[in-house]
Amino acid sequence: MGNDRHGEVLDSLGAAIANGELPPGSVLRSDDLQERFGASRTVAREVVRVLETMCLTTSKRRVGVIVREPGEWNHYDPRLIRWQLDGPARQTALRVLTELRSAVEPSAARFAALRATPEEGGRLRALATRMERTAKARDLDTFLGHDIDFHDLILHASRNPMFGQLSAVVAEVLAGRTGHGLMPEEPQPEAVALHVEVAAAIAAGAPDRAERAMRDIVIQARDELTSLFE
Repeated sequence: MGNDRHGEVLDSLGAAIANGELPPGSVLRSDDLQERFGASRTVAREVVRVLETMCLTTSKRRVGVIVREPGEWNHYDPRLIRWQLDGPARQTALRVLTELRSAVEPSAARFAALRATPEEGGRLRALATRMERTAKARDLDTFLGHDIDFHDLILHASRNPMFGQLSAVVAEVLAGRTGHGLMPEEPQPEAVALHVEVAAAIAAGAPDRAERAMRDIVIQARDELTSLFE
């Protein structure tokens, strides 16, 4: 129960900061937090501690907890990404995240083609096949799970630990698109075919093919989002 309450308060306060309801410079005092959220002193302290690790707030003696400038936030934290995707700045958040994917994932696919094990190549091809099947069945939830696993495997198979740590970021983007109804009822056949091509290229050890196909995936995702918000 305590953990549930902690999560509820963290989500409420974090979203208020992420979406500008509590702008930079806002001062939050422990008593105010307890009153606003009906939380215990212990829960309020735990929530503040998490927000500080995310660089959303800082504490000053005799002042309280102060909301930091957005430029100081840890924008790679999946919780912050989720709060932004759930809020009024969703379009901007998706644009920024898609630009990040465009910069990273084609290179990750290239290095995965050079460094993935045969077992990883086989798993990628199996995931691509499952994506084909669930896309045709219009089973978006199962498709999403395979899509997240697919991109996670490529980022880690690149053998670049910094790419690997972006897996949770990409997962939030993919989940956010589905969760907010920004995916078509049946995933685009062209996009699914590109995932099949990426898997085949990585399994074949063809870095140029893998990079090109992954770049086409993120470009198509960017263009789809642009058309939705026009």
